[in-house]
Amino acid sequence: QVQVVESGGGLVQAGGSLRLSCAASGRTFSSGLMGWFRQAPGKEREFVAAISWTGGNTYYADSVKGRFTISRDVAKITLYLQMNSLKPEDTAIYYCAATLRSTMVNLRSPRTYESWGQGTQVTVSS
Repeated sequence: QVQVVESGGGLVQAGGSLRLSCAASGRTFSSGLMGWFRQAPGKEREFVAAISWTGGNTYYADSVKGRFTISRDVAKITLYLQMNSLKPEDTAIYYCAATLRSTMVNLRSPRTYESWGQGTQVTVSS
């Protein structure tokens, strides 16, 4: 099992930026996928972005494409989410997720991921 811990949330004005981090530990994570999901009050958890750990291929939800950038530091086993041009509708709890699988998976589905962080709150004021 891989453990993941997020950090970096906070309060920001619309148009501002934040960077989230997610440190992975536990079982050696040398392949698979890591991703970011978010959940706003009263809504289902939704896909934000994902990255293949080996090749670095990135995937984004349409709602964040062009504003958010997912990246990873392989040596530090850390995932990042750079969020720019933030909007009030980006307000949510952001979760880091990891799976050791990388093939034949729906990377946009929360059910694909075995490991989840506790979440970090991102609030964007208008």
